[in-house]
Amino acid sequence: MSNSTNFRFQGIIIALTIILLWLFFLRWFLFWELDQIHPGLILIAIAWQTFLYTGLFITAHDAMHGLVYPNNPKLNHLIGTIALLLYAFFPYKKLLTKHRIHHRHPASALDPDFHNSKNKHFWAWYYHFVKNYCSWQQIGSLILIHTLIQRGLHIPSLNLFLFILVSSLLSSLQLFYFGTFLPHREPNGGYTNPHRSHSTSLPTFWSLITCYHFGYHFEHHEYPQVPWWGLPKVRKSLSSDLI
Repeated sequence: MSNSTNFRFQGIIIALTIILLWLFFLRWFLFWELDQIHPGLILIAIAWQTFLYTGLFITAHDAMHGLVYPNNPKLNHLIGTIALLLYAFFPYKKLLTKHRIHHRHPASALDPDFHNSKNKHFWAWYYHFVKNYCSWQQIGSLILIHTLIQRGLHIPSLNLFLFILVSSLLSSLQLFYFGTFLPHREPNGGYTNPHRSHSTSLPTFWSLITCYHFGYHFEHHEYPQVPWWGLPKVRKSLSSDLI
C-alpha cells in the first residue's frame, strides 16, 4: 500500500478509533461498582472519558473541514454528525454553518464563538458561548435519552452523572479554554494577524493531551485544510514571528 493511500485513510481511521474508544470505555465505566473502586482511579477514569469526549468534538470539527474522509464527503459528514450526536446531541449542520462564519469573521461581532464585548472574562464568555450553541430542545432530548438508557440498562445514577454529565461538561470547558478563550482573546496591544488568533507554546505531547493540538490555533486558521494531527508539523514549519 502506498504512502498516499495510507494518508487517504488516516483521517477516517483516527476518527473511528476515537469513537470506538469512547463507546468502549463509556460502556465499561457505566457499569463500574463505584463503591469498590479507588477514588483516585475514578478520577483518572473521568479525566480519560473527558479526553475522549473532547476527541469526539475534534473529530466533528475535522469533518466540518472535510478532513475525516475527503474522498467521500457524505461519509465524512456522516461521521461528523455521529460524533456530535454522541458528544451532546448537537445538530451538525447548524454547527457547520456557525463554524464557517467563525473562520470568515474570527474574533469579531459576527463570530458566533466570540464574546459580545461585555462578557470578556472566562466564565461570562463561556456562558455566552454555551448559550449560543445549546437549545432547550437539545437539553430535553439529552435528558430523555439518558433517562431511557439508565432505566433500560439499569445503570447507576452516579455512574451516569460522573462519566456522561461531568465528563462532557469538563470537555466543554477544555474545548472552550484551549480552542476559543486562549487563542482568540485580545492580547495587550491588539490582534497582530488577520486570523485574530494566537497559539499556545506547549510542546507536542502536552498540546495533544490538553486539546488534540487545538491550541495550535493560528496554524489551524492559517491552514484549515490540515487535520488536527497534522498541526504540530505545520507549527514547526512556520517561523515563530508569525504566531
